[in-house]
Amino acid sequence: MTDQVNEVIQIDENHVIAERREKLKALRDAAKASNSAAFPNDFKPKDKADTLQKTYAVQDKETLDPQSIPATVAGRMVLKRVMGKASFATIQDGSGEHAGARIQLYVARDEIGEALYENFKHWDLGDILGVTGRLFKTKTGELSIHVSEIKLLTKSLRPLPEKYHGLSDQEIKYRQRYVDLITSEEARATFIARSKVVSAIRDFMIQNEFLEVETPMLHPIPGGASAKPFMTHHNALDMQMFMRIAPELYLKRLIVGGFQRVFEMNRNFRNEGLSVRHNPEFTMMEFYAAYTDYHWLMDFTEATIRAAAIAARGTAVLSYDGKEVDLSKPFERLTIVGAIQKYAPQYTLEQLNDAVFLRAEILKHGTKPFDHAGLGALQLALFEETAESQLWQPTYIIDYPVEVSPLARASDKNPDITERFELFITGREVANGFSELNDAEDQAARFTAQMKAKEAGDAEAMYYDADFIRALEYGMPPTGGCGIGIDRLVMLITDSPSIRDVILFPHMRPEA
Repeated sequence: MTDQVNEVIQIDENHVIAERREKLKALRDAAKASNSAAFPNDFKPKDKADTLQKTYAVQDKETLDPQSIPATVAGRMVLKRVMGKASFATIQDGSGEHAGARIQLYVARDEIGEALYENFKHWDLGDILGVTGRLFKTKTGELSIHVSEIKLLTKSLRPLPEKYHGLSDQEIKYRQRYVDLITSEEARATFIARSKVVSAIRDFMIQNEFLEVETPMLHPIPGGASAKPFMTHHNALDMQMFMRIAPELYLKRLIVGGFQRVFEMNRNFRNEGLSVRHNPEFTMMEFYAAYTDYHWLMDFTEATIRAAAIAARGTAVLSYDGKEVDLSKPFERLTIVGAIQKYAPQYTLEQLNDAVFLRAEILKHGTKPFDHAGLGALQLALFEETAESQLWQPTYIIDYPVEVSPLARASDKNPDITERFELFITGREVANGFSELNDAEDQAARFTAQMKAKEAGDAEAMYYDADFIRALEYGMPPTGGCGIGIDRLVMLITDSPSIRDVILFPHMRPEA
């Protein structure tokens, strides 16, 4: 859309807003004169458009008695046709599967009185109305309400988008989600699906004897993930604090305390870049279960995701970006090297175990690995450049190197790798889990190594958390823990291309 067209639209919109403000001024004056309210709050709807449609729209016009079925509804006027002594309008009341059910109104001058009918003719699309009347069917068979009483409850000062294009500007859809939800059934369906996903996961966890808990969002030490935190200052305590990057270390403290299965539906904050997969504020579901390991976790995570998909979509076989994603089958499991060999077969096993070769190869892809990166970290970096995006069907990548897994238990068979997995679907990481490190001395050594990495320039390396080490010194049973990215999971389940499509109010740059 050109700047000139935008300017014309802005001028037209400003003119409409000015007209509507004048109408509101007249409403206020009339309300003051009659000792009433311009924005009344004394109308209570008794019926919903969706229920009325499901109950009576199927009845024949001849069998629908217009004298015996009263209806009292409220909603936003989205269509209006003024025709002399009688008019038609349509209101949308937020009921129904996608919260956008509508019902038609028949408004006749002789029924509601000349003065009120004259007022109604000047009401605007977007206004919120309260309506009482009787159900009937028009000549074309459309279920409608023959209005006997009608009341303007809320005056809309801004016009809704034109019906033929709605909110076509993607940025405006994100900035003005309230308008997007009014005008787009697709947007409403996405966020209803998100709610179903969250509810299904919560129910699934509780059914499996997990206790839902809440842990702090303000941390004295950021921990539980490798990420750059947001910093803030607590005035009363006069101390620097950090917005939560993960709840992991607090949830594991609860395992130490004796709760054997805990989970939290949590908001995390990471001071990182924006992309179709990243928002600085996002939702995770993290859970921890004593006396389990990463093999159990993979089975359980798979079952959790499958249950969420079925709850939201009625099936575990989904379509994303025009291609099938099958969550109904067991998820594939590959090591980092195994995934590279499968999806980038040009590399030999000898090359994949040559740190000098890997460093040079990663540089060719435009990524500079840290100077201290070992063989495992270099293999992971090459995997991310060559194989990760090709993992369309659900795939667990397992056995991550110790140096990039500071909280995971090392394998008893190979001390250089951990019992850790990441789940990828449609080329995106959806979950991360591992057998937890419960050796306090080993964890202290890992934290120390992370501090050295931070001093060497790794801004996302972890801090040393002395209180968490103290907790582990009391003894934590063998435990498995996992985090599932709710936003990315909802992207998959709703076939949404961007994380901003599934977050009601994504973060944006300030408007110019």
